[in-house]
This record gives sequence, C-alpha cells and structure tokens, in this order.
Amino acid sequence: MTLLSPYINSPLPLKTTNAHQSDRHSLSILSFSLKQTKHQTMDCLPKCEANYASLTPLTFLKRAATVYADRTSVVYDSTRFTWGQTYERCLRLASSLRSLNVVKNDVVSVLAPNVPAMYEVHFAVPMAGAVLNTINTRLNAANIATILSHSGAKVFLVDCELIPLAREALAILKAAAATGSHASPWVVVIDDINSPTGARLSELEYEDLVRRGDPAYVPEEVRDEWDPIALNYTSGTTSEPKGVVYSHRGAYLSTLSLILGWEMRSEPVYLWSLPMFHCNGWTFTWGVAARGGTNVCLRNPTALDMYRNIAAQGVTHMCCAPIIFNILLEAKPHERRKVTAPVEVLTGGAPPPAALLQKMESLGFHVTHAYGLTEATGPALVCEWQARWNRLPQAEQAELKARQGISILTLADVDVKHSETMRSVPRDGKTMGEIVLRGSSIMKGYYKDPEATSKAFRDGWFFTGDVGVVHPDGYMQIKDRSKDVIISGGENISSVEVESVLYRHPRVLEAAVVAMPHPRWGESPCAFVTVNKNSAGKTDDVKEAEIISYCRKNLPHFMVPKKVEFMAELPKNSTGKILKAQLRAVAKNLVVSENNNGPSLSDKKTPKEVATDLSRFDPATQEQQVLALSRL
Repeated sequence: MTLLSPYINSPLPLKTTNAHQSDRHSLSILSFSLKQTKHQTMDCLPKCEANYASLTPLTFLKRAATVYADRTSVVYDSTRFTWGQTYERCLRLASSLRSLNVVKNDVVSVLAPNVPAMYEVHFAVPMAGAVLNTINTRLNAANIATILSHSGAKVFLVDCELIPLAREALAILKAAAATGSHASPWVVVIDDINSPTGARLSELEYEDLVRRGDPAYVPEEVRDEWDPIALNYTSGTTSEPKGVVYSHRGAYLSTLSLILGWEMRSEPVYLWSLPMFHCNGWTFTWGVAARGGTNVCLRNPTALDMYRNIAAQGVTHMCCAPIIFNILLEAKPHERRKVTAPVEVLTGGAPPPAALLQKMESLGFHVTHAYGLTEATGPALVCEWQARWNRLPQAEQAELKARQGISILTLADVDVKHSETMRSVPRDGKTMGEIVLRGSSIMKGYYKDPEATSKAFRDGWFFTGDVGVVHPDGYMQIKDRSKDVIISGGENISSVEVESVLYRHPRVLEAAVVAMPHPRWGESPCAFVTVNKNSAGKTDDVKEAEIISYCRKNLPHFMVPKKVEFMAELPKNSTGKILKAQLRAVAKNLVVSENNNGPSLSDKKTPKEVATDLSRFDPATQEQQVLALSRL
C-alpha cells in the first residue's frame, strides 16, 4: 500500500509490520520534507505588478474619479467641481508643471489659503513626481524666503491676495541668489477663480496652466512608496528651519488611520476651517477623496462664512484649533445659522476647557480631541470615545475629551518613557515621562539636517519632546512640553525663536519667553527680560513698548510677545539654567486685553512685584499650573 505525496513525486511506503521504530523514522522524514518544501515554496513566491503596488494617497483621487465621477468634489462659493473634473484638472496641472521642467523630487512651494487650487496641488504636484511644500500664510517675508531657499523650490505658487508678501520674500531671495545660494523659482499667481483680479507676479497664472495642460497626461509612477510626497516646515525661523519630509507610504497610512479612527463615513461634507498648510490639512486633503466626499473651501474662516456653509452645504465634518470655537460661539445674531444635524469636529492644540466643550455641544458640534505634531504626519493620538462614557455627567465627559487619547492605527507603538532609562512610566495618570512614537506614519526625517534627524530618532523611537502621563485606561495626556512650544490660535510658536530676536536687542541682557493665557488665542508669548544699564547706570529707560516694537520689526506679528516683564534677574537653578516653570506660574496670572496687542497699564508690574510673585511659586503645584497642550 502506497501514498503519493502532493509535495514529493515518489510513492512513500506505509508499512503494516510491527516495526514501529522504522515507521516513526519514515514519518519523520516525510514531515521534514513537507516542511522544507512548504517553506521553500512560500519564500519563492515573487512580488509582481499584480500583487504589489506602492502605497500612495494618489490612488484615492483616481478611485474617486472612477467611482464618484459625477459627485461634487469641491465647493467654493459659486464654483463647483465633480471628482471627474478635479481629476482632469490635476492631470492638466501636473502636465504643465512638467513643461516647466519640474522633475522627480523637485520642490513646488505654495502660499495660499484654502481655495480650490490649494486642494488640487496636493494631488497634481506628486502626480508630476515633485514634492509639495505648503507654506504657512502667517509667516513674514524673511521666513518665507528662508523656506524657499532651504527647500530649493523650483516653482512658487502664490495666491493673489498674498502677492505683496510674496514679492517681498522673492526680493530677499533674489538678493541671496546674487551670492549663488539659490536661483529664483518659477512664480505662478493663483487668481481668485470666482472673482479674478488680474494681478500677476510673472506671465504665469494658475488657471492658464490648468487650461493648457494635457488631460491625457499619465502621472509619474510611484515606484517606491518611501519616495517623498511633501515637505512641511515646523517653524519659520531664519536660522535653523526644520523641513519635515513625508513619504507616500506614511501619507497613505496616516490618511487611512484618521478616517477610520474618526469614523468618517462615506460621502462626508468637509468644511476647510483648518489651514491646508498645517500638516497637509492633517491628511484630510487626501482623506476626503478616499471617502468620496465634498471639500467646502474657505478663503477666510469667518463666523458668517462657516455658519453659512454649514447650513447651505450640509457640512458633516471639520477640523480646527480651539480658536475656531470662539469664533463660532461669539458670532453675531445675523451671522448665525441653525445647525440642524450634528457636525463632527476634530480639534488639536490646547485642550478646550470643559465649559467651552459644553457650549459647542449645545450648538450641535461633537468634538473629538487629538494630539500630534508635524513629524508624525499630523495627529498621532486621538481621544477615541467609548460608549460607556455617555452615561457620565457632562463635566466628566468634557474632562475625558480633553485628554489626548490613544494611538492611531498605523503607529506600531506609542509610550511614555523616562528619557534616560527608557523605562515606561506606570499607568497612574501622575508619573510623567516623554512621549515616544514609532510607526509608518512618522516622518522620513529632517531635510538637509542629519544631526537633528539622529537626535529625534533614538533607540528605535521618535522622541516628541512632549511630556505626558498614561492613565489607568491607557489614554495619554500631555502635561508639559520640553521644547516650550507656545500655541497661539492653532499656530506653534517656538519660545527659542522669539528669545533669539530679543537677545539681538542692544539693551537686552537676558530673555525667557513662556506662554501666557489669552482670552481669544488661547495662549500668547510673554517675555521676561533683564536689561543692560545705560551710561548713567539706569535700566528703567527701556520701555515695554520699545521691546514689542522691536519684535514686530523682526517677527511675524502672531509671534510677538503680548506682554514684557522686566526683572532684575531671571530665576535660575544651580547650573545657571533659567527656571521657566517659575516664569510660567507668574505668566499664568497675567492678563492681556483681548482687543489689545500689548498689555494694559493696569496690569503693569514692577520688577519687585514680579519677584514677589516668583517667591510665592510652589514647585509642588507645578503640574496644576501648566496647561496640557499638544503641538498640532
């Protein structure tokens, strides 16, 4: 009696004798042969075009154009496009970019608000094989020139309203180009599609490029999903800009994670109240296409325009910084529209106070809190809601919503560790450590900055620089930020950058910048300075208005300190390090008028009064005195 093996082309004897030892030997040989053949067969199965494709969010647009060709893709006042039209416009634009000699990995920079063109470049630029660099419209000309130079931008697209700012930045860039540091890019003006202004910076105009492009253009194939798709700058500093590079793989996986984690249904109507230049709109530029939704574009997120579009377009989803909550809540009667269906809101930045969340909920907005940073391709943690929490009182629900939450699906791991021992902190909601991340949604690295990349990536983790705790249920919460980032109206402000400008003032001896509460922007910079004595041995001739004026000439206005406190000496520890925790405790009690860029006279304190405030600082209460903030 024989059995023909499916893996071995020869009969195997099955003995019927009592020689059990021989039988066991034969079966052992059969088992070994089967395992070896099985492993060899699986290992030899090749990747091919049929079973492997590089991950890229560009596939979302092609699918939307095929499946939802006649569904509305973009709404911008009187302008409406379908997904079929958006796909064709992106093909045409990519074709025109190629005609400007844009090749693989060239950088295309864009300075524009949330208009249709800003949405289209998220697909068209990588379809041309290039890398998209969206620039923060709140930066000043020097910041923008630095980014254009550092990125080596080949093409610079500029919205018509931002031409004066761009012209100044290009003048700075041209002066630098004379030294051979960087050639000027092609400049393309994005005129308003509804109300063309005719303004130009060169002969090139956006709609002209779209019209003359080839609708049959075949997009550049993404052969390696590790190829770059976007370059985003963490700050506008003129000395050490950090360009964060995203891969096609990371962008694709982050997009899927967020639409799943936020439970974004098909056919969403998404209101662009979040700037697309912030981490590529937290990847929802690509995510709305993946769900076949509608992008409602806004040039300016005013209360009137937001309420009007929510009502007229049936908005279901929006992302924003908490500053947008204030704009919606403070709307005048004639600006308001009734919210007839719940609007899902994903927010980052300073955790909204419980009272603010309750007010938003009462208007029909359902808020979810997230934490992230540019290096994590936007949100990395989302406060995923649990059904059992619905039975809790509203105040407790608001406290839970203010936590940063749990990791998105594409993060392989997230933890809070002691940065020196690399031990995980206990889940007690009290013990603090540094938040560390790893996974496919983390950046490729910092462009042209291997040292900073190496510093950020250690021991198999990305170190966020943010300090937090882990609660018993596994949800995380930020307690402090080692990088001292100030979040003002959703914009990240580096205290180090503001301090560097202050130190350039001829009379400033020491400077430290921390966050102080602001009734509208959530936080604003507060500067503590000591000054050099003048020829008469006096220091009181340097006034607050002088310092603020100096900063206004050297910084974007949103980064300018709203308050300057003069001190005889800044508090320091035994090694000479400035004790910012003590300064934060003082700044928390300072007040700035909502409608005043500077401090009111009634709030002015003498150096002696500030020192008295510092003497009352109790280190044991530090945790309660520091706002838990994220860096989105």
